Amino acid sequence: MRGDILMARKDYAAAASAYERILRHEPKNAMLLNKTGMAYQELGDAWHAERFYKKSSKADHHFGAAVNNLGTLEYSRGRYGKAVKYYRKALALSSDRATIYSNLGYAYCGSKEYARATAAFRKALALDPNIFERRGEFGSVFQQRSAPNPAELYFLMAKSYALAGDAAHAAHFLKLARDDGYKQFRSARTDPAFARVIKDPQVQQVLLVRPPYAAGGAPPPK
Repeated sequence: MRGDILMARKDYAAAASAYERILRHEPKNAMLLNKTGMAYQELGDAWHAERFYKKSSKADHHFGAAVNNLGTLEYSRGRYGKAVKYYRKALALSSDRATIYSNLGYAYCGSKEYARATAAFRKALALDPNIFERRGEFGSVFQQRSAPNPAELYFLMAKSYALAGDAAHAAHFLKLARDDGYKQFRSARTDPAFARVIKDPQVQQVLLVRPPYAAGGAPPPK
């Protein structure tokens, strides 16, 4: 409990120490091994994080959280294919499937497999309509939040919400894609994925705005 409180307070070094003290008495506790890995990952120590995740997975071969978290490490290294393999394996083991489908979508987006990314995001939304709005929650599974190509990612999220008939969120992420320099954002007008929401005033308002780069200039600075 003390370790979890320290994690919530973002005191990751102290949390790792607290967990490791317990692990001296419970060296094969998969949950504790995974949480220790998460503390090290938050500290930016990928080597120790990977070590504890692998120990967790070895202690309990059915514990999907550690497998997912290994995927987030591979994602952070830009190894999107390896991340996909871990996420797909985790999906067969974990109960927190919405988060893992979301992570899988990020990995596919990183490797520019956009159709697969959209399919993964759709599954994540079907399981948890608020999956992309979670913030600051501490649990046993890391949720990916950053992407090497955010403009494309936002457009895919807009498409996923549009397919679900959620015009408000589709418009929100379409605007983010537009403002982050996605030059093809107006393709939403003819993309079948947006058919359910294209006439919504919120979506139309986003499409009406002409960003500076639309005339051929450079995208806005990051």
